[in-house]
Amino acid sequence: MKRLLLSITLCSTIFLSSCDTLKQIGSVLIPSQAEMAGGLKDALTQGLFSGFDAFANPNNGNPLLRFALPGDAAKIEKTLRDIGMTSLVNEVTSKFTTAMTSAVVAAKPIFLNSVKQMSLTDAAGLLLTDNLHAATDYFKTSMSPALMVAFRPIVDSTANLNGANKAWSNLANVYNKIPLIGNKVETSLTDFIAARAIDGMFTSVADEEEKIRTKYEFRKTDLMKKVFGYAEQEQKRKKTQS
Repeated sequence: MKRLLLSITLCSTIFLSSCDTLKQIGSVLIPSQAEMAGGLKDALTQGLFSGFDAFANPNNGNPLLRFALPGDAAKIEKTLRDIGMTSLVNEVTSKFTTAMTSAVVAAKPIFLNSVKQMSLTDAAGLLLTDNLHAATDYFKTSMSPALMVAFRPIVDSTANLNGANKAWSNLANVYNKIPLIGNKVETSLTDFIAARAIDGMFTSVADEEEKIRTKYEFRKTDLMKKVFGYAEQEQKRKKTQS
């Protein structure tokens, strides 16, 4: 009888201990809000560094990283080339590409500090979603105005340093003197360059976020592996329940 009671007690102890262990395992698998935010920040930072690398090589084939004349001003290139100003057009596009690249490199701390300022409040909502660019969208909406304010002087200084502003001004003045061209073009494109560079960075971050959400090999830190692995499981669970 004593042996039976001892066996029952021992089994009960093992069972309860096993339950506690399972609870601990479960709690480890579910990231805290701070971990979710940390994983998202890791993903955004990884995307930014991917963007920095891309801007460092503006001839890598990505059209977002090469200067192009904006909106209605796109006809400038054809018009000026038609009247024999190809070299001037080439000089301007090259200088602005270089200015944009230099500005992004100089602005690294601004982008990275913006990521650090992300709030914990919406972390779970940003993680547990079928929007593959949720964190990037949040980052872009909340940070773009501040980034533009901080980034514009950097663009302005780099554009002036390599003569891009002067080159564009020369091109714009030549174009504006052509008879019957209609609307004149702006002689300064600093705001356009700043906005374009920021959009290019967000595009890079969004691409990287999508890879991190959908492919394990792009999760470079243990924290990203944990939080995005959890998010992936939750999305699969929701789909099976619906």
